[in-house]
Amino acid sequence: MTTPDLLSSRLADPAEVIERLGPWNREVRAQFPILTGHPDRAYLDSSATAQKPQAVIDAVNRYLCTINANAGRGTYTWANATTDIVEAARGRVARFLGDTGSDGSGVTFTSGTSGGLRRIALDWLTTHLRDGDHIIAPFADHQANLLPWTEAIESLASRGIRVAIDALPYESTGTGDYDIEALRRLLTPRTTFVAATHVHHVYGNDMNVHRLRDAVGPDVVICLDAAQSVGHLPIDVGALDVDFVVFSGHKAMALPGIGAIWARNRRGHVFAPNGWSGTPNTSGIVSLCAALDWLDAAGVDRIHEWTLALGALLTDALSSMDAYEVLGCQSSLRLDSPVQRRVGIVTFRHRDISSNDLGFILDSRGLMVRADGHCQGRDGEKTASVRASVHAYTSADEVRRLIEVLGELENAR
Repeated sequence: MTTPDLLSSRLADPAEVIERLGPWNREVRAQFPILTGHPDRAYLDSSATAQKPQAVIDAVNRYLCTINANAGRGTYTWANATTDIVEAARGRVARFLGDTGSDGSGVTFTSGTSGGLRRIALDWLTTHLRDGDHIIAPFADHQANLLPWTEAIESLASRGIRVAIDALPYESTGTGDYDIEALRRLLTPRTTFVAATHVHHVYGNDMNVHRLRDAVGPDVVICLDAAQSVGHLPIDVGALDVDFVVFSGHKAMALPGIGAIWARNRRGHVFAPNGWSGTPNTSGIVSLCAALDWLDAAGVDRIHEWTLALGALLTDALSSMDAYEVLGCQSSLRLDSPVQRRVGIVTFRHRDISSNDLGFILDSRGLMVRADGHCQGRDGEKTASVRASVHAYTSADEVRRLIEVLGELENAR
């Protein structure tokens, strides 16, 4: 199997990819009613939430109209069928992540990535850590992958248990990667846990987290925020050798309010949420299974190739416009760069137009992007920016429309 870094950092000629996969993209796009119903609008905010294909909408409607019931309660036919759906869905998620589930691993459904990371922090990490332990977390990634760990440390401190936390270091050369050598220097005999991000939600780069296991050794628990990678690129938890993978269904074409924690359950005690679990989000789980089926049918490898090509198309155009600053790895901007790692996310600023104003201008031209601070952690960007993010259903013409409008605004000072 191709290693994760080679999958994400090598890009065929974008023009060739766009021509070859153009018919596939048109077929994919036709399956999204919200897009076919609004041909004058270009949805370029897929990192915030993905649009839903007809197959997902149909699966949820079919469930709600035929066997909707509570799971794990009752003995009648609909209740039993719903319980079976929920239990089978755990295996479906595991298989999508490349895990057979045969060695003690497990899947727990949550409200999403933020809720899942917080459950790991408060229900698992606080019982795993001891006085004098040390953890490492990404201070410049999404705050959902920082605040739960600091909250856990504060909870422990209130009980007299002191745990040190360090920031996961980043390369100073502008690559956007984690600095593995600096990480090695942070490690102590009491380092027990490292939190990381698979694909950065602002810079769009694959953080090459497969390197983390070799750096931290065989005993440290690694928790991976995969909110921007599940459904965007192939994932193999065996190759990554991490202990937790957490993601949100709504970013992977399922309904909002559903997500999952995949736990390897080899290092430390078995993960299990504390307290009474209550009623599961059954319609959300149905939508998640349908979304994973759709992604497999569409081909996650093709989705990855397509979004890399669109990202390269946009960064190459922006690199020739003096009015714009593209955030993240500068060596990946041009089409002839040997490093193309923006997994469908390109974030930038205009040097004279505020990002919020630019967002309004683009919306008035039918281009929907995100313009704000992007929920970054304490060491993240301090100034707002514009993020354009694409998915399988995004057309190359939509990206070209964005480039054309940005070009018109280049000299608007």
